[in-house]
This record gives sequence, C-alpha cells and structure tokens, in this order.
Amino acid sequence: MVLRKYKKEDSAVICKWLRSEEELYKWSADRFNKFPLMENDIDENYVPQIESGRFFPMSATDENGNLIGHFIIRYPRNDDDSSVRFGFVVIEPSMRGKGYGKEMLKLGTEYVRANFKVERIDLGVFANNDSARHCYESLGFKEYNRRICEMPIGAWECIDMEILLK
Repeated sequence: MVLRKYKKEDSAVICKWLRSEEELYKWSADRFNKFPLMENDIDENYVPQIESGRFFPMSATDENGNLIGHFIIRYPRNDDDSSVRFGFVVIEPSMRGKGYGKEMLKLGTEYVRANFKVERIDLGVFANNDSARHCYESLGFKEYNRRICEMPIGAWECIDMEILLK
C-alpha cells in the first residue's frame, strides 16, 4: 500500500464506495447530508478546505496504483497546531475487514509524525461502527470522550479517540 495526496479524480471512486445512507453517515457524519453523492461532491467539498492550508486529504493505492482507501488529516481548531484529526476514513468495500484500514492509518500516523509538529492525533467513530472502532484501538487510539451527534437519520453516539505522539 502507498499513501499519496488526494487527487480530484478520486472523488468519483470514493462516492461509489458509499453504498447506503448509513455508510455515508458513518463515513462523513453530517458533512454532506445528501445521498447518493455525485462524482464531484467530495472534491467540491474539499477544495475550499484544502485552500485553508489546514486540511489534507490522503488516498491509499495498491501496488498497481488502484485506489483502495481514503482519509483526511485536518487541524480541528484554527487556534491550535498541537493536534490533528483523522476523518472521512473509508476502504473500498471488497477490501474491508482485511487489515487495509489499519495499514492505511498506520501509514497516516507515520506521515503525521514526519510532516506535522503535533502532539496527538484524534478521530471520532460512531458507537454503531464496531469494526472501525476495533481498527482504531488496534493502532493504539484510546477513548477520551463520548457525545451525541444529531443527524438527519437519527441521533448517534460518537466516541472520540486519541493517540499521543510524544
């Protein structure tokens, strides 16, 4: 697996991986609020955020250059450069449950260590997404908070997790 910066053409591929409204909300919380996503929706959402210089979408490819995973790294607060947050974590559906998410986020953590001067990485996972939570725990992420997120398809409990880098 190779980690690379997101490309505009990744948007259409990632949209196809989100096969149900539930998958969309597990992936994006309430950031899009429409299903299905059209092929440019992700890119259109990302462009202004990338321009901020505080949002870094990443994609994972296999040895043949095929897109197999995606996530973002972002600074969650404008006044704090000590922490980044992983989000929008997704693996191509036929490859889920086979360790690719763990490998991708391990590479992501190494990328953060090499390219950011931060003390921690955090992320959120919904309590109804056991496989993702177990993946994050296997990488060393620990729960530090729980909260309720109100979304168009209901209220879901979100578990905030972190890993300390220093």
